Amino acid sequence: MRLQPDRSDAQTISAHGPGWVGVASEKITHNVVIGSRGQRVEWAGGFEALGPEHFAMLADMKVEVVIFGSGPRLRFPKPAWIRPLVEAGIGIETMDTPAACRTYNILAQEGRDVAVALLLEQPS
Repeated sequence: MRLQPDRSDAQTISAHGPGWVGVASEKITHNVVIGSRGQRVEWAGGFEALGPEHFAMLADMKVEVVIFGSGPRLRFPKPAWIRPLVEAGIGIETMDTPAACRTYNILAQEGRDVAVALLLEQPS
């Protein structure tokens, strides 16, 4: 059996570091939502500024799953914040931002309809 590498046209994260991610040749330093269908939207002011409206915007993307990168450390969103996703039947996974970048890339390369919402904060 001949094996061929998977090829995907999904937008992927090419690099990441404290306070930034790279998509293609662009370095992004603001909180951002990246979707496997090519979406890219500036997002939220920081963890303390999050609210249901930020997750409702993610629900409007109508993806299968949202990966929430909570910054340099793991912080979980309040249940009230993620209610729009739950009501839309969209899965959400929370992890630190570096893990969220890696997980998003894997799912996007598999052809999944996925978005990653990243808080790009400097570690404290």
